[in-house]
Amino acid sequence: MNKTLKYILLGLGGALLAACIVVAVIAGSDSRKAITCKGLEVAVLDSMQNSFVSKADVKGYLDREYGHYIGMVADSIDLTRIEDIIDGRSAVLKSQAYVTRDGILHVDVTQRKPVVRFQKKDGGFYADADGYIFPLQRTYASHVQIIDGNIPLAANSGYKGAIEDPKEKEWFRNMMNVVNYIEKSKTWKDKIVQISVDAKKDLILIPREGKEMFLFGQPTDIEDKFRKMEKYYTHIIPAKGEGHYRTVDLKYKGQIVCKEK
Repeated sequence: MNKTLKYILLGLGGALLAACIVVAVIAGSDSRKAITCKGLEVAVLDSMQNSFVSKADVKGYLDREYGHYIGMVADSIDLTRIEDIIDGRSAVLKSQAYVTRDGILHVDVTQRKPVVRFQKKDGGFYADADGYIFPLQRTYASHVQIIDGNIPLAANSGYKGAIEDPKEKEWFRNMMNVVNYIEKSKTWKDKIVQISVDAKKDLILIPREGKEMFLFGQPTDIEDKFRKMEKYYTHIIPAKGEGHYRTVDLKYKGQIVCKEK
């Protein structure tokens, strides 16, 4: 086969392939235009972890804010608007909307994952690991570490958004170091039920059992302070008995300062 004929055949083959692709795209487009929406299928992808948003909630949002979609041609459904409506809910991290060939409108929802709950005098709010704050939900409470008292964050109970102030960001990062240390330890996760912030921004750790209050100080030197707490439980309580001390101060280097009732 001479080179000229070879190039001609290759060119024809390429043109034929391109034509097939165009036909397939047109056919797919025509097929999609013929699809009408027959129903809604909602999947809350992380419902085992949190239950801020239900399938019924998503349907309600769409019925109120989007309107009619059942019976509509697939190409006429504004999927971006549907995602914007769902993403606008404070507890939703991201949604994805799409229509399948069987005419079902699918909406997949991923919820925000709170790691801590802040409780101020005027109300509370959640925060995720990235420092995104969102309001408490009326229908569900996530079982996360509670921090109350003099919270040095400007956010209030209705706030939704990231922490912007540099000093607030630094405080939040330090607090997350404390919370993460507790969460990763089965011992401390079981023992510590609440963290309070006093007027000096010092932390007070409240155990699930016992009447002691652990004066933790600033959220620094975390490992050293928890080692001292461990010594309190393994050495001091066996010697003095439970309930002997009211406060256990961990703030001083190399010392555990206990005060009686």
